[in-house]
Amino acid sequence: MVRQQPLTLATPVIPSAYNNLDTVLKQIRSGLDNGVQQSFQNVDTIHYLRLVLLEAQPPDESGNSYPAKFVLGTDYDGDEDAQLTALATTCGDFIDKLYENCEGYPDAANRNPATRKAYLEKWRVKASAFFAGAPGRTLVQIRKENELREYILNLIRNGKWGSQSAKEIHAAIKTDVLSKTEFQWARESVKLPKENWLGMALLGLILLVLLPFIIIWILVIHFLYERKDKALGLTSSQIDGAHIRKLEEYEDFHNQNQFTQLLIMKPGQIRLITLMGLMLFAKSLVKNLFVKGKLMGIPTIHFARWLLMDDQKRMLFFSNFDGSWQQYLGDFIDKSGWGLTGIWSNTVNFPPTRFLFTGGAYDEEHFLAWSRYYQIPTAVWYCAYPNLSIKNVMNNTYIRNELMLNTTEAEAQRFLNRF
Repeated sequence: MVRQQPLTLATPVIPSAYNNLDTVLKQIRSGLDNGVQQSFQNVDTIHYLRLVLLEAQPPDESGNSYPAKFVLGTDYDGDEDAQLTALATTCGDFIDKLYENCEGYPDAANRNPATRKAYLEKWRVKASAFFAGAPGRTLVQIRKENELREYILNLIRNGKWGSQSAKEIHAAIKTDVLSKTEFQWARESVKLPKENWLGMALLGLILLVLLPFIIIWILVIHFLYERKDKALGLTSSQIDGAHIRKLEEYEDFHNQNQFTQLLIMKPGQIRLITLMGLMLFAKSLVKNLFVKGKLMGIPTIHFARWLLMDDQKRMLFFSNFDGSWQQYLGDFIDKSGWGLTGIWSNTVNFPPTRFLFTGGAYDEEHFLAWSRYYQIPTAVWYCAYPNLSIKNVMNNTYIRNELMLNTTEAEAQRFLNRF
């Protein structure tokens, strides 16, 4: 099974080149919007690509200032070395156009796949946690399985099935598909990931052993930290209208949407250790339990990642999801508000939290306002299959596997119900 992984590169921008990079990003975005083929679209391992320009930030309350940075992120198939090689070779001109505005990029005379790759490798930021909604499915597989579904759907709609049973219809479809050269790959069924209940049992045992320590830790956080925390205290109507309009420029054009958030960590090792512990817990759940298209019961997330940057003082969150922004965060609140609260309460101005996992996100009005306030514009966002939901991706694999079965009547009817 091929692994899906996140690549994140965060690179300082040359101050005098900031406006030029912003212009380049707008040109790329306009090109995508108008159907102009971009070189990264020729890399058949990239599911999503995101380009973000972070403005320089003056000193905050803790005296921390941050230079302008350019962030490139992909969700891809395979290993990181191959992904970097593809960006440095297939996408050479694209990479040059972006990174010549960044500090230390090779001059024009010294740019080649090797020097590009070496430069990109310097700026990698490792994700603290990463979720893939349809683990193991490559981009090529997703596209092929969707083509298969569309072909079978056309057969069903245009066929004259009369009084044939579901089993007979399934058999006829199978015979037709296997007669086509372009669908011979469908003969091989796909092994789907399963929950690792042994791993979950081990996680439960570890948590049970650590429970007394965890309780003490939560009490310390509440009485020594949470009661002193300052909240943003704004409602959605109080968020700057220009900021909201800027975010909405890149929303609801397809069935999918993107979400980019830049957060400032609360000071102190206690908060950092708490976040890292929760990230470790999240990674265990993603690896062992959330392998069938749902994260905490939410069936709309294709990919999500959390990562710490700037000496662990700031956190970036990327998400690619189905539906609207409001629906997405609403699902999170309803189904995993405690998880949202546990993680994001370690960043500044989060709604008041009690005992790490209560309050916070459950204060929906202030949480949604806080989310918008710290959401930042995504300069360029690309999805290789913008009209497929995570449910579609999962369903298409089930269709592929069930097509090859010698079905019972009930199994054949289940197969036909997938269309």
